[in-house]
Amino acid sequence: MAKDSPAVELDVGDRAVRISNPDRVYFPARGETKLDLARYYLSVGDGIVRALRERPCMMHRFPSGVSGEKVHQKRVPHGAPPWLETVRVHFPRYNRYADELCVTELASVIWAVQMSTVEFHPWNSRRADTERPDEWRIDLDPMPDCPFDRVRRVARVAQEVLDELGAVGWPKTSGGNGLHIYVRIEPRWGFSDVRRAALAFAREVERRAPADATTTWWRKDRDPRMLFVDFNQNARDHTIASAYSVRGVPEATVSTPIRWDEIDDVDPHEFTIATVPKRFAELGDLHAGIDDDAYSLDTLLEWAERDNLDS
Repeated sequence: MAKDSPAVELDVGDRAVRISNPDRVYFPARGETKLDLARYYLSVGDGIVRALRERPCMMHRFPSGVSGEKVHQKRVPHGAPPWLETVRVHFPRYNRYADELCVTELASVIWAVQMSTVEFHPWNSRRADTERPDEWRIDLDPMPDCPFDRVRRVARVAQEVLDELGAVGWPKTSGGNGLHIYVRIEPRWGFSDVRRAALAFAREVERRAPADATTTWWRKDRDPRMLFVDFNQNARDHTIASAYSVRGVPEATVSTPIRWDEIDDVDPHEFTIATVPKRFAELGDLHAGIDDDAYSLDTLLEWAERDNLDS
């Protein structure tokens, strides 16, 4: 058995964060290590902190690299440094509570990497009021036989509807085969209303692109060539990988913010921990303005009433 490499210490702001086993290979496609992962997150620091700031965050951990076991970690473990911030959330179904990671600085992200976290999955609400989301998430989720050109077409329809609503959409790749669009919203509604609004939007996209998009709930009933507009990602405690989150795949793809004018040419698989740092250095955080405008869901909730949509 190979001997583990000595730990290294990274300076992150005014914190020193220890990285044990820095040479352990996490991503076998190109051989990137745990230390490479930490350095990636340092390179996109402003972006990943903005994406996670003040949100309860589930950590997807891979203690032996992405070829090994995956651990979905909600609770921050005992022994975390005293400066690490958390937020307590309630899970009514089990009547349990969890103190989840709440990122307020980059050192928290690097500490999570030390804990073998690869993916960061934040809630769409913040700790000031975890029951009232401030983010509406549009998940364009392709079925297995859906070509990416279809994803592009549906994204354009979604952009058209958002423009008509007066909402500002912020697109990113999923890190897989789909696209996500985030919209800041006024934190006035609970999860059930945000989900109803998301369903009303998805149904409108489906009406305008019936050959490409579906809102059919059961996967077995969907055409495998279609694009599912997944409104349910707005339900309570449902999370998806944040902007700048690495995905737990051998190629170390990254969920990467893009411009609307990149939709027609983007290849999501080109965004990895090997390529995104240079892009970030050149373009900065393309989601830097995401908090500037907050959309009201009133019109979408009127559509939901019109269409008799349940929460």
